[in-house]
Amino acid sequence: MTAGLADRPHAPLIIDVAATELNDADRRRLANPLVGGVIHFARNWRDRAQMTALNAEIKAIRPDLLICVDHEGGRVQRFRTDGFTRLPSMRALGELWMRDAMRATQAATAAGQVLAGELRACGVDFSFAPVLDLDYGGSSVIGDRSFHRDPRVVALLAKSVMHGMLQMGMRNCGKHFPGHGFVHADSHVEIPVDERGLKAILDDDAKPYDWLSGTLAAVMPAHVIYPKVDKRPAGFSSKWLKAILRQRLAFGGTVFSDDLSMEAGRYIDGRLLSYADAALAALEAGCDLAMLCNKSVGDGAPLDEMLEDFALAARTERWKPDMRSEARRRGLLPSGPSIAWDALVASTAYRDAKRALAQPGLAE
Repeated sequence: MTAGLADRPHAPLIIDVAATELNDADRRRLANPLVGGVIHFARNWRDRAQMTALNAEIKAIRPDLLICVDHEGGRVQRFRTDGFTRLPSMRALGELWMRDAMRATQAATAAGQVLAGELRACGVDFSFAPVLDLDYGGSSVIGDRSFHRDPRVVALLAKSVMHGMLQMGMRNCGKHFPGHGFVHADSHVEIPVDERGLKAILDDDAKPYDWLSGTLAAVMPAHVIYPKVDKRPAGFSSKWLKAILRQRLAFGGTVFSDDLSMEAGRYIDGRLLSYADAALAALEAGCDLAMLCNKSVGDGAPLDEMLEDFALAARTERWKPDMRSEARRRGLLPSGPSIAWDALVASTAYRDAKRALAQPGLAE
């Protein structure tokens, strides 16, 4: 890396680490000034003490690193043992809405409080939640991760979850813009294509992003192609991210790419891009942060190659730091200190939230 690159404050890459403790390669990568955060998976979890120690070491390397996790509730919850609450699926909250809308909003706020409080007590800064996709009934990858088919219900329950998270000092991330629920294909293994036109999508799937544009802290676009709008997947489309999300919907928060290791994550204009080129394409399209997951395992060569190629792009000014993007990244760091685990579980707010989640149909 060239002299002076470390002085550039924009750190646009989110990476992962290999195991439950850092190795030398992890430490080297996390110290790289291009890295702005780390995302954890179930393989990084053994128990609360281990996770807390892991995150403390990460922060000792770089206090500004954003420590993230996919921890939504239901089947997408990375930490499930050693005291962590089994959170209900978002569909369960939507089903409660149909029985008692006000109890559902209360439970959704409680889910956000418990989710964020438990994560922060272990040193995690940020969760990629809530899902704003609509439940059309046919998507295997979304399924019960969605609150409801009705975008009004999705927006109101998501806002309640977000409120609960914010009460514990954690920001939120709506996903997957403009909507992944209509297509059946799983973008982890193939490229989904949604043949609907722009008006249909904006009037339905994208409505929660419109209504919540001033409340959402972050958005993650879908690895889905909407050919009547743009030939590129939404996460690589300046039309979706700049013209529609930023300008038309007036979203001012952070935009993350989805995982660039996914099958649909690197096919742009009919070509399979390298990880670095995919990250550059996502940033050029309007993402603030580009994420590559599950490449630290083994020798980590793909991850090192991406970091080296991206450093070359910085040296040759193929990529230039964006101070607005960096300000958005830093704005996702928690507001205020976290509460230690024992103090959290003893607090009245946490106990009340746990009781609100103990309703019939919500217990996992």
